Amino acid sequence: MALKLVRTARLRSSNESGLRHRAVERKLPSRVRMPCQAQFTLTLREFSHFPKRKMKIAILVLTLAPLAVACGGELIPTAVGTGWRYNMTEEIGKGLNVPNAKSDADGKIRQAVLYRIDGTENIDGKDLFKFEMHRASAITNTDLLSINEQGIICWARINLDGELVTFNPPQTMIAAPLKKGAGWDFNGQASELKVYQHYEVLGEEDVKVPAGEFHAFHIRGEQTSPSSMAIDRWFAAGVGIVKDVTTMRAAKGDLLQRISLELTERPKIVARPEVKSDAIPKQLSVSLAKERSGKAITTFSSSTTEIYARWKGQRLRQGAKVKTVWIAEDIGEDFPRDYKVDEASAIAETPSAHGAFTMTRPEDGWALGDYRVEFYVDDVLVDAVKLKIAE
Repeated sequence: MALKLVRTARLRSSNESGLRHRAVERKLPSRVRMPCQAQFTLTLREFSHFPKRKMKIAILVLTLAPLAVACGGELIPTAVGTGWRYNMTEEIGKGLNVPNAKSDADGKIRQAVLYRIDGTENIDGKDLFKFEMHRASAITNTDLLSINEQGIICWARINLDGELVTFNPPQTMIAAPLKKGAGWDFNGQASELKVYQHYEVLGEEDVKVPAGEFHAFHIRGEQTSPSSMAIDRWFAAGVGIVKDVTTMRAAKGDLLQRISLELTERPKIVARPEVKSDAIPKQLSVSLAKERSGKAITTFSSSTTEIYARWKGQRLRQGAKVKTVWIAEDIGEDFPRDYKVDEASAIAETPSAHGAFTMTRPEDGWALGDYRVEFYVDDVLVDAVKLKIAE
């Protein structure tokens, strides 16, 4: 029997909360559809064994990235979950420091990072790969890329603060096919910032990194606007970037920062690392409760009439999309784990906007088990709260 979920959407706004609601339509192949009593329709994925329950959800108004593309038309692995692990070494110029960073005896900061395909995202009708950079339990940036026989193109990037930076025109990161003497430019805008970069393939070299020895193309990049930057990349066909060195200097030539990445193992499918909410300054403070202004709790009885997923913004950009996703982690062996039950979103008009998403008890009660509610800012996961529904 198909699962029918009915959404009742109530939109409330005020100058204090600084929000406007944006309806979301998910087009998923399924007989399981959720008719709306408001302005939009959401379609749930098909799963015939999911609990036959009706749920009403009301909305209270609530970079360094190693890029990879194979030459000669051969593409890199693009399966969801493919990851590239790197050792990152950061060197800071004299008189400068990185807050909360620990340096070794020679004054360098060393960390392991992972660049991983988390899926795809549709931006203005174009399906783009989502490449997340994981560092110290945080996602420092998410690149939205297209990969084809022309190379790799970056259409937009989501930064640490959840801000969506668009490139106009889209930025060619690596132009394929690669060959000695080939070159390309980026002369455009990164949102409101004017950027000029020139890239040239210097030739082919053997380069040794912790992942092994590779025959790679050496690509030199020079940035002159908005600041001076030199980029050296070594790309191995069928693997990707095996080494990357980015150097930034002051106008007089003094070193400001040098960041090096070296591949530690060949790309393969890897699990998404845990993202810790306290790893970076929070953009959202979140909690769950039985009342809008009630005490924060994470265990609810099956008789609970409403569950409030509350959030409050900090340093949100104007127009940021705040999204919550309701996931059933484990509600019995007859049902799928980590099943995406539903999602809803709102638009923040001020840096300190706040609101709540309300889940209303189904007519025949909640399905008992473990759930989690994920919170996103501009489609970047910023926090998650686990909850349990018991007898």
